[in-house]
Amino acid sequence: MAGMPMMNHSGMGHGDMGKMPMAGMPGMQMAAMDLNDIDYDAYLANDRTLDDPEIVRVERSGRVRLRIINGATATGFTIDTGALKGTLLAVDGQDVLPISASIFPVSMGQRLDIALSLPPGEGAYPVLALREGAVERTGVILATSGSTVKRLASTGDAAGPIVGSELEQRLRARNPLDAKPADRRFTLTLTGQMLGYAWSIEGGDELRARRRQRIEITMRNASMMSHPMHLHGHHFQVIAINGAKRAGAVRDTVLVPPGDSMTIVFDANNPGTWPLHCHHLYHMATGMMAYVTYEDLG
Repeated sequence: MAGMPMMNHSGMGHGDMGKMPMAGMPGMQMAAMDLNDIDYDAYLANDRTLDDPEIVRVERSGRVRLRIINGATATGFTIDTGALKGTLLAVDGQDVLPISASIFPVSMGQRLDIALSLPPGEGAYPVLALREGAVERTGVILATSGSTVKRLASTGDAAGPIVGSELEQRLRARNPLDAKPADRRFTLTLTGQMLGYAWSIEGGDELRARRRQRIEITMRNASMMSHPMHLHGHHFQVIAINGAKRAGAVRDTVLVPPGDSMTIVFDANNPGTWPLHCHHLYHMATGMMAYVTYEDLG
């Protein structure tokens, strides 16, 4: 398969807040959740907008593997492969059991590997990134050498889907961690509010590990915003969502939507002091940061 990297990220912006209804969201008694608290004047794929998108030349009947990186500071996207049905092969660089679809949510800091099979004839095939809860979009275009590439608007007809845990619930690791009991368990509460823009991780001061231990962390989101939680230095496996056990994906960044909980496990095999933080960088900068500290660093 040919490789084609794609990075979705944002330019300069300013503070703003959007609200979406909470219907069907477990555990939340509030009237609305917060989306897109930061707006930007451009949304880019490989440093270009849809006014002048990157055009990737592909072969007829070819196979393409996309590695899509959400490098945004504060924006979740849904990847729309359009006329080409995709097969998700990996998340955060770790193989999963294949999932076929044409839309794939990706939060900040997460990566997706998606395989696409091209038709036999000439054609141009947009791969779009739809901004969460808003009409802005970006993307690249896969095109055969003899095709005509039509111009695409930087806004769509409808707002992009809310990025939640639906895909996470379907993911299964191709190479799961060995099954064994946890040596240490921690519960963290993700808190914060738009008023005053303060975010934190309650219980984050307690994260301690020793080499060769199995560590289990449950993260509960008590705030009104989703938080993509990223652990440095390790890959973890998602073993429960809202208390329901599963053999989920091995990865390093997991989204915790409002009112939800995610339980992860990892093996303490990389001594150091490692950040565990929200990959919404404005949340991280204003307090949503903790550290996993090895007690036996010497």
